[in-house]
Order: sequence, then C-alpha cells, then structure tokens
Amino acid sequence: MKTCTQQNHLNYKDRINLGSYYTKTPHVDLVWQMIDKQINNKTTILDNSCGYGNFFRDDDSYKQIGADIDRTAITKAKLQKLNTEFIHHNSLENVSRKSYKIKNNTNLCVIGNPPYNDRTSIIRGDIKQQNTGIDSDIQTRDLGMSFLLSYKKLDADVVCVLHPLSYLIKQANFKLLKKFTDNYKLKTAEVISSGVFSNSSKTMQFPIIVAMYVKNDKGTSYDDILNFSFNLSNSAKFKINDFDYINNYVQKYPNKLKKYQQDSILFWTIRDINALKRNQTFVRKYSANTIIVDRKKLDYYIYIDVFKYFSHHVPYYLGNCNVIINDSLFKKYKKYFILNSLVRHEHLRQYFAKFDFSKTDIIKCSNRKITEYFKILLGVHYVV
Repeated sequence: MKTCTQQNHLNYKDRINLGSYYTKTPHVDLVWQMIDKQINNKTTILDNSCGYGNFFRDDDSYKQIGADIDRTAITKAKLQKLNTEFIHHNSLENVSRKSYKIKNNTNLCVIGNPPYNDRTSIIRGDIKQQNTGIDSDIQTRDLGMSFLLSYKKLDADVVCVLHPLSYLIKQANFKLLKKFTDNYKLKTAEVISSGVFSNSSKTMQFPIIVAMYVKNDKGTSYDDILNFSFNLSNSAKFKINDFDYINNYVQKYPNKLKKYQQDSILFWTIRDINALKRNQTFVRKYSANTIIVDRKKLDYYIYIDVFKYFSHHVPYYLGNCNVIINDSLFKKYKKYFILNSLVRHEHLRQYFAKFDFSKTDIIKCSNRKITEYFKILLGVHYVV
C-alpha cells in the first residue's frame, strides 16, 4: 500500500482555482487495482495533473511520468518520487505525446485526479480571462472535461481517473465529451463522495467516480451510461435507469414562448436534486429563471416542492440526477403531498378548495405518509 502526502502549500481559493485536491490512499490503490490487468512492464504510466505525485508507485515496474502546472508541487514531487520523471507543464496546452517524450507506439495508461472545476464558477470569476492556455479542440467550460478530451489527443490505451459522475449522466456534458466517449469504453466505475477530499467543497457533497476506460472503437453511448451499473463503496450498485424522473412529466426550464400573466403560477428552474436543495420552488416574482406552470401539471410541481423538503432521504450519489418519481405511487399519495406543500404556499390553496387546512392532525399525518412514499421510492437507497 502506498503512502500519500497531503498537499498543503495552496490556500483554499488557489486550491479551488487549480482544482488541486489530495487523493486518499484507498482511492489511489483502487485505481491501481482497476488497471492491474490492463497494463504490463512495457506500459508508460502518466499522471499529467500529478500534484505531489501521490498516484505513483515506489518501484521501477513501469516507466512513470508526472506533470503539473503547479511548479511548487512538481518541486516537492521530485524530492519524494525518485523513480519518476516530472515535468512542469500545462497539460492542456499543445497536447501531444511529444510533450512527455512518449513514443507513438508505446502503451500508455493515464491515471490521476485531474481538476474538475467549472471555469464559470463564482470563485473563478476573477481569473476567467487568464484561463487561455487550453487547446481550442479540447476547451470546455470545465477543466475536468478538457482533461478527458486531452487523453484522446494523447491516444491513451487505458484511462483510470477520478471525475464527477455528472460528466456522464448529464446529457449536455456527455455530448461535450463525444470525442472521448466515442473512442473509449467505460469498463468499471466506483462512486465516492466529494466529501472525502480534505478542504474541498464547503457546500453539499456530490458524486465522483473512480472510472476506468479502455480504448475501443465502439466507445460508450449515452444509453450505455443510463444502463451502467455504478459500484458503491458498500458493495451495492445502482443504474440511472433504475428510476423514473420528473423531466418526463414537466418542463424543467422556462419556455420563452409562454407569456407571463398576472395570475401565472411561477416555479424556479429545475436542474437536478442538488440544485433543488439550494434553490427556491414556487415563487411570486417573474424572472428569466422562472417557469410558467401549466396548471394541468400543478400536482407535479407540488411534488417537486415537497421533494426538496424530504431530499435528505436521497443519497448523495443521486444528487446530480433529475428529481426521482414513481408516478403510479405518487398518485396514491398525492393528497398528502398537496397538504404538505400548501402549508408553505397559501396562494395555491385556491386551486384545491376541497382540502380543509384547518385540520392540523391531517397535515401531521401527511409527513408520515410522504416518508412512507420515499421509503418505497428509494428502497435500499433510502437514507434514514
């Protein structure tokens, strides 16, 4: 088992901006377990966002090359890993094997924990203009996706890295990775929480995967991802297609063709479960971020409102998914959802005149029944 060194020369803001996080030993070991049958002593191992070089083994079984844009990290890595070649290098600019002195016919395996930070996030706002050192054909809004695209440019044979699960399950992200996913097959992936990284996100946890890809002409389709069995640390698994989602029933984003009227029911844009936890649901003021609710589907928006307040029962690894629903089950429990939501949103009671909101015992009962619904909905994934 290898020993990892905590990277401590960066402050919080610089760590965020560089996407530089210490990877714990169990996750480094997991990467080596995944690639074990894919490599041999002729394989070159490359970590081109290597930090202190914690992913490298202290032996001479493989040629190991590390690169990083952080000069201080490279200096420290050279002192700790004497059997590894280190280069101070921006790995997203002028991407080629030549940059690392790797021959075209060499079997190449890329490992590591590349930066995965949205270049449009608030903390990066004051340095957006400085992020120009990225080849145009791999430039995306997220550094991590650019790194994945760079592995295709390097013609890696095996890729085993950590990255957000959202890169795969959010269709817009998946499309941005087309050059990579068209050429690499996802073989195995284990989900871990962003919370395992010291001094990482100061907000809610989100799912990250330790994923191994192998070069393959058939690649990985979005349907493959929807039906892929992602491993969890407790030996359980889950598939995106294990569930049904609210986007099959309602509009998630504002429809510019719908005109706002004084009596319009308004709802905040619905992105995923983690966004729902942060954002509003029903609102009274119209804006570019509000959906004009189709009153025929008001029940479903009420469902989303209640889902927000019971979302602590949803595990972190489903946080980047759309809001989950079991439609037939919801219809059986619908009156409890309505009672629960309309306690908060009295302006909607006019649409449900048959409900008597003076009976507090019935409203208390609604919490119990909704909890019952979530236990059935989530099954083994229910968080107590």
